[in-house]
Amino acid sequence: MLAAIATLLSPVEAALAQDASGAQSLDQAANDPTASIMSLQLADWYTPTYHHLDDSDNAIALRAAIPFELGGIDNIFRITAPIITDHPALEPGLGDITIFDLMVFNENWGRWGVGAVALLPTGGDHRGADQWALGPALGFTAPVSDDLLVGLFNQNLFHIGGDQALGQADVNVSTFQPILSHKLGGGWSVGFSEMQIAYDWEDGRFSSLPLGIQVSKLQKFGDLPVQFSLQYEHNFADSQVAPSDTIRATVKFLFASK
Repeated sequence: MLAAIATLLSPVEAALAQDASGAQSLDQAANDPTASIMSLQLADWYTPTYHHLDDSDNAIALRAAIPFELGGIDNIFRITAPIITDHPALEPGLGDITIFDLMVFNENWGRWGVGAVALLPTGGDHRGADQWALGPALGFTAPVSDDLLVGLFNQNLFHIGGDQALGQADVNVSTFQPILSHKLGGGWSVGFSEMQIAYDWEDGRFSSLPLGIQVSKLQKFGDLPVQFSLQYEHNFADSQVAPSDTIRATVKFLFASK
């Protein structure tokens, strides 16, 4: 369950046009978790193999990112709603929703942000952890060159209420996502997948140690930029039942300011 929550914690993957991001190009900003632009994302998350379990799972993830300004500070609000279609332990339907708000600050070296993330038990005890969780988030991105973006993002969820579901422990997990994206030209880019390195404070161990790659293509349909992405990653944390391999296919609509 904590591995699934870690996947939900993947940060805002937004984009912004040249005029909204200074020197950052649209191709590079399309993979910047601190970029301020409205986006709508539809993804299919498929796990064909598990460690210590002969089974698979699949979910459709709906994600919206909405930038806004509060007190003169730029914010990014994100909501992720997973719809479980197949799972070895959970019933089909709406899973636990995560909401996220990040305050972002521009610097001469790049951009950093700080905010909060929350887990809402909308899946109940049949499709989620059945717990409320809340915690801080922080991270940064820095363009090494016009073609290369690096960064790191950390999010933390700590149990604040609700019952344990299906024999699960309290949700107390921290995730760390290394960010690397290299622009290839023609709208193509390659980099890390949504690699959520997750540490479970209840068990005192890393519950997820993934390594993965993402290939993306940014394409404009009229004035609307759309990013198509395909990801593959392998989870090296294999001491307990957990996803082994994960494939994600994503379509993201970017509503950039003109």
